[in-house]
Amino acid sequence: MYLWLKTFHLVFVIAWMAVLFYLPRILVNLAEAGDEPAVRARLLLMGRRLARFGHVMFGILFVLGFAMWWMLGFQGAWMHAKLTLVALLLLYAVATGRWLKAAEAGRGIPSARQLRLFNELPLLALVPIVWLVLAKPF
Repeated sequence: MYLWLKTFHLVFVIAWMAVLFYLPRILVNLAEAGDEPAVRARLLLMGRRLARFGHVMFGILFVLGFAMWWMLGFQGAWMHAKLTLVALLLLYAVATGRWLKAAEAGRGIPSARQLRLFNELPLLALVPIVWLVLAKPF
């Protein structure tokens, strides 16, 4: 049972990370779209659907992760470090979602350049998360 939980947890982590990498790219396109209503409407629709998908993926991966923790009682500082980085990724997702809502409301969002830089942040968390899970260094 544990291996199935772990497998599905990993699959939903991958899906959530895809959202974290792609949603800011939609925001970049929104920042560059200017006042073209058809383009903006399409990008906002894509962004809303992707954000909703991301919420579902995170919910499922959280439940599966909690179930694995419950079964095995993970302990160790590596898990705390990993969960801290996951919490930072969750804050990243919240910020991205707020910018999407701001764009929907016609309020300003960061520039395309700032959003491109922002888009690189999940990788800075993902690499140490994977290393912590594989190495369990402490």
